[in-house]
Amino acid sequence: MKGKSKVGDLDGALASINDHCSVMFGGFGGIGNPPTIINGLLEKGVKNLTLIGNDAGFPNIGIGKLVSQGRAKKLIVSHIGSNPIAGKLMLEDKLMVEFSPQGTLAERIRAGGVGIAGILTDIGVGSMVEQGKQKTIINEQEYLVETALTADVSIVYAKKADTFGNLIYETSARNTNPLVAMAGSYTIAEVEEIVEVGELDPEAIITPGVYVDLVIQSKGIDWKWAWE
Repeated sequence: MKGKSKVGDLDGALASINDHCSVMFGGFGGIGNPPTIINGLLEKGVKNLTLIGNDAGFPNIGIGKLVSQGRAKKLIVSHIGSNPIAGKLMLEDKLMVEFSPQGTLAERIRAGGVGIAGILTDIGVGSMVEQGKQKTIINEQEYLVETALTADVSIVYAKKADTFGNLIYETSARNTNPLVAMAGSYTIAEVEEIVEVGELDPEAIITPGVYVDLVIQSKGIDWKWAWE
């Protein structure tokens, strides 16, 4: 039984993201960021977003386009070094930035996706990272309690989807997207190709469609990569 199609359009995707939303995004350095959704948010004029993902992209690449235009009020990321505008906004107190080590960030997102309140890690114990965080001791070892991360909306980018929302990613563009897809109250997948249910190899599916609420067709990457 094929069931109801989850395929929609960009207007439907943008209707779910408004001012002050928390938006979690997949990808790394722009690779795996959903370009059509990001451009749509710029055109819609959405602002005061809390953006959660691996990094701040580059000034004109990926999620960095939103950051550079001052559309975010807060970032929860592992680094912002590839986007100097993010650093400038942070130093001018125009952008709040919460840093998490990359592995910790990924685990916080995973925890949010599977319904766990948080994780324990010894990374950051005894450093400025532990400020304001709860600590606990297990087997005489001290750990930080890192809270789980979820978002109002998750936006991911995939190579293929079927109409139910099962997703296949392409190589490194898979980075963090499967975790992000699980952690949004509403998850939108922008994909390069949409096929009917049953056309994807079940062994190749990474994100089950149960996590995906809406699938839209991508218009493709429209930025020039930093190394080109």
